[in-house]
Amino acid sequence: MVLIVDQCTKLLADAMLAMHQSVELLPFLALRKAYNTGAAFSFLGDASGWQRWFFIILALVVIVILLAWLRRLPPGDTRVRLALVLILGGAVGNVVDRIVYGHVIDFIDVFYGSWHWPTFNVADSAISIGAFLLLLDVFRGSHEKTTGTA
Repeated sequence: MVLIVDQCTKLLADAMLAMHQSVELLPFLALRKAYNTGAAFSFLGDASGWQRWFFIILALVVIVILLAWLRRLPPGDTRVRLALVLILGGAVGNVVDRIVYGHVIDFIDVFYGSWHWPTFNVADSAISIGAFLLLLDVFRGSHEKTTGTA
């Protein structure tokens, strides 16, 4: 589902928004199309092009690791399973963009006054939520071990 929603929203944003056009939805949220050739926060976005293949290979390695991790999870570990599926769906969504277009399509702009968070997409959101859930599981798991509660 993450992959489908991510790709559909990116296609809509790419077709309906002009580059860097801002369509305000709320006083702190707008749609704004941008292409990201780098990683998070446009890291290495201004490199000469080698970063595309580097990020594709890195994403494919991460995807394989996540799939192996998912296969080894016990059936009842739904929190970690959800976290990994969110990260996996987001990683696949962004790697599809890199392979097909050579860049990732971003379109969600969160801001306050003149301050703007770097533009992002559904895949980035899924990855962030998944990472948060994994961290929550780590902290909750260590709490359960020290207190003996489940």
